[in-house]
Amino acid sequence: MNMSNSLVWFRRDLRAFDHAALHQALTSSNRVYCVFVYDCDILAALPRDDRRVRFIHASLASLDAELRRLGGYLIVRQGRPLEVIPALAAELGVDAVCVCADYEPDAVKRDARVNERLEADGRKLLSLKDHVVFEQDEVLTLAGGPFSVFTPYKNAWLKRLAAKPETLATWPVDQYAQAFAPPPGPPALPPLDELGFEPGEPPLPAGMEGAEALFERFVARVADYGRARDFPSGDGTSRLSVHLRFGTTSIRHLVRTAQQMALSGAGGSGASVWLSELIWRDFYSMILARNPQVTTQSFKPAFDALAWDSGAQAEERFAAWCAGRTGYPLVDAAMAQLNRTGFMHNRLRMITASFLTKDLGIDWRRGERYFALKLNDYDLASNNGGWQWAASTGCDAQPWFRIFNPVSQSQRFDAQGQFIRAWVPALAGLGAKEIHAPWLVPRDELARKGVVLGRDYPLPVVDHDEARKRTLERFAALKKGDG
Repeated sequence: MNMSNSLVWFRRDLRAFDHAALHQALTSSNRVYCVFVYDCDILAALPRDDRRVRFIHASLASLDAELRRLGGYLIVRQGRPLEVIPALAAELGVDAVCVCADYEPDAVKRDARVNERLEADGRKLLSLKDHVVFEQDEVLTLAGGPFSVFTPYKNAWLKRLAAKPETLATWPVDQYAQAFAPPPGPPALPPLDELGFEPGEPPLPAGMEGAEALFERFVARVADYGRARDFPSGDGTSRLSVHLRFGTTSIRHLVRTAQQMALSGAGGSGASVWLSELIWRDFYSMILARNPQVTTQSFKPAFDALAWDSGAQAEERFAAWCAGRTGYPLVDAAMAQLNRTGFMHNRLRMITASFLTKDLGIDWRRGERYFALKLNDYDLASNNGGWQWAASTGCDAQPWFRIFNPVSQSQRFDAQGQFIRAWVPALAGLGAKEIHAPWLVPRDELARKGVVLGRDYPLPVVDHDEARKRTLERFAALKKGDG
């Protein structure tokens, strides 16, 4: 498709390499402009000290610098995309606006409305796959339907990739840089306080260079990923999820590397495990794209009839969970880390989600919303999929009768209590055997170590064994009703 001028609208793809929309624009246009819009409706719902806004801001500075190195520049606007994009397209006189596809329900509706405005002006919106390796209709069962269980999806995904290796081909940018519209002046990125947010450093190294530094560090130790990823006190994960969320790295780049290291043996067993985790991301994106109702409903509709706890006691317990004051040390340490840093290890996401839904009996949607508010790497598809997995209401979910024991999980994945001591300093003086369940330690022994339960650290808000029985009854009543 030949276009005289085009506009690349960056959203969750903040990089200038291996970029489908940017490549399309540069290879089919005489002049290419680039824009990012701070969506005022999204910003209005965020806290003024939101870490993700700081990450985006720093990443935009990185993106603008790279575009200028290539001969272009980034236009930054604030407003409603429905108004800003058509107006800017008219101002610049472009034929088309090129974007990387976004599969979240609100984004799909937004893009459809923007396209209507553009078409009314004789322009078009070109949407290209970039955020995932395979979109919702590309990996199907032999019967032509969607998968709802991960392992057969993964096998079909790998089979399709083997048949279509060109899927991972790079979308080059550099060699077509002559098509960029030259910058009219120095960078004009609005400061955070002008956007209504508190200035500060991003929660982790931002931009393309931040992503690449994390990537290189992780690849050097990926061989141990299969084991190390389960232990939150270590540094066994890639920490690239924020960069994938905002597109400061390329999913194709990561999958190419994981696949090459797995096939060559250079990455040991860890590279294959990492590749599986990247495929999970495609899986949950497919589930959301094909089932947008999961944002408010259970993937398995029957589970919407579950009688979750409510009332004053449930509110108190939910508040304790949010604050990391449940009396279960690993749960509280995980929530403390989330609240203070915006990061939570994947093993701890499963444990804390299971605790909220299976021990406290609180609706998974409430926990999902809290994570959405706090997580640096919040991604609707993955967050929703993870919560419904833990709550046993989703696709390929944890069976409802399998319930994580927060104490045994703590003993297994933080055996020496290192993670707990780092995030719950009140328990720092306890030994490795005591720290996982301090209420079982004799009171005088706790006192000698400076801990009085109910004063220095809370007593458990529930008894796990009793909570487990209530959860089994909750789900059994639903299954009985179905029968």
